[in-house]
Amino acid sequence: MLADENATPHDLLNEATEWLQYSRGMTQLLSELVHEADAVDCAKMGLALEAIAALTRAGIQCAAQAHSIMHDERMGR
Repeated sequence: MLADENATPHDLLNEATEWLQYSRGMTQLLSELVHEADAVDCAKMGLALEAIAALTRAGIQCAAQAHSIMHDERMGR
């Protein structure tokens, strides 16, 4: 997943922060649900963990893209 090719590093870092905040919120919610549950549905837990991984991956990709743009600008490319 790549952000808009015209996005600035600032835009990308804001987007990365947003994705990572979603990931953190979902992790906290899942943790609370597991602590309160009498039983855990492993299939649903697996799906929730995959969703958290996807949100985290999106944030990391945005941050990496911002880093790449900043590096290219610094090198005069």
